[in-house]
Amino acid sequence: MAAQSEPEAAPPPQPVRPIFIIKRKKAGHAGHHGGAWKVAYADFVTAMMALFMVLWLMGADDKIKEAISAFFNNPTGPGTQTGTNAAGAGNAIQLAKDDMAKLREKMEQALKTMPNFREMKDHVEMTITSDGLRIELLETQAGMFFESGRPLPSATGAELLTRLAEELGKMPNDLLIEGHTDAKPFVTKDGFYSNWELATDRANAARRLMEAHGIRSEQVAQVRGYAARQLRHPEDPENAANRRISVIVQYVNPPPSPAKAVGEAPKAAGEPAKVVGEPAKVAGEAPKAAAEPAKAAAEAPKAPGEPAKAAPPAHK
Repeated sequence: MAAQSEPEAAPPPQPVRPIFIIKRKKAGHAGHHGGAWKVAYADFVTAMMALFMVLWLMGADDKIKEAISAFFNNPTGPGTQTGTNAAGAGNAIQLAKDDMAKLREKMEQALKTMPNFREMKDHVEMTITSDGLRIELLETQAGMFFESGRPLPSATGAELLTRLAEELGKMPNDLLIEGHTDAKPFVTKDGFYSNWELATDRANAARRLMEAHGIRSEQVAQVRGYAARQLRHPEDPENAANRRISVIVQYVNPPPSPAKAVGEAPKAAGEPAKVVGEPAKVAGEAPKAAAEPAKAAAEAPKAPGEPAKAAPPAHK
C-alpha cells in the first residue's frame, strides 16, 4: 500500500502592511508679504536719482550751479535766477536786477491781480529815483493802509504789503522802508509818543509783516522814520497823502552816471581857475600897455623939442 504523502506546510502568513493615510491640505493663495520690499525699492530708486543728479551737477557749467545754489538758498525762487520755481508762477519777476522800468511794470501787473486793487490803485505810486524804485502807499483821509494814529496796518494795508513781499522776496535787491506822517501834531497824554514814534513804528510794522510773507530779514537794509520832515505836499502840510509808507527797491549796482557827474565836478570847478588865470595874464599885459603910454610920453618932449630945434632958423 502506497504511503500517503504528507501535506505541504502552509506558507507563513504575510505581515500586515501598515495603512498610511495621507491627508493633503488644499493649498490656497499665499499670504501677503507686507510692503517692506516697496520701501527698499523706493530707497534704491532715490539713491540712483541722487547719484545721477550728482553726476549731472559735476558736469554742469557755473551758471547752472549758481542757479541751483540760489534755489536751495531761497526756495521761494529768486526771479533773476534760472531753474527756480518762479517759472510756474503767473506773476513771477524774471528780469535784470537793475532794470527798474521793467520791475515797475511787473509790480503793477502783480498788484492788478488783487481783488480790491481798483479801490487802492490811485493811492499806490511807483517812481524810479536815483536810489531805485520807490513804491509809496499814500493814505486817504479815512485811513486806507493805516488807521489814523495807529501803528499797525489795516486789513487793506496788510494785504497790499503781503503782495509786495511775495514779489520783492524773489529779488536780490536790498530794501529801504520809510514811514511818514503829516504835520498835524500827534502827542499822547503822557507826551512820550509823537509823530516820530508813529512814523517809525509804522515802518517797522511794515517790515515785520513783509518779512513774514516773503522778503528775507537781511534784505531790509534800513528802516527810517521821518515824521513830517519830508512832506509830499509842503503847500498843504496836513494833507492825508503826506501820511505814507515808502518801500524803496535799491539798485544792486548803482548807476554809474551820478558818480561820473560827481567826479567831473572838480574838473568843472577847476575850469574857472583857468579863466581866473587869464585875467592875470591880461593884467600882466596891462603894464605893457601902460609902458606904451610911458614910451609915448617919453617921446612927447621930443615933439616939443622939434619946434625948439626949428626956432634958431627963425632967429637966424
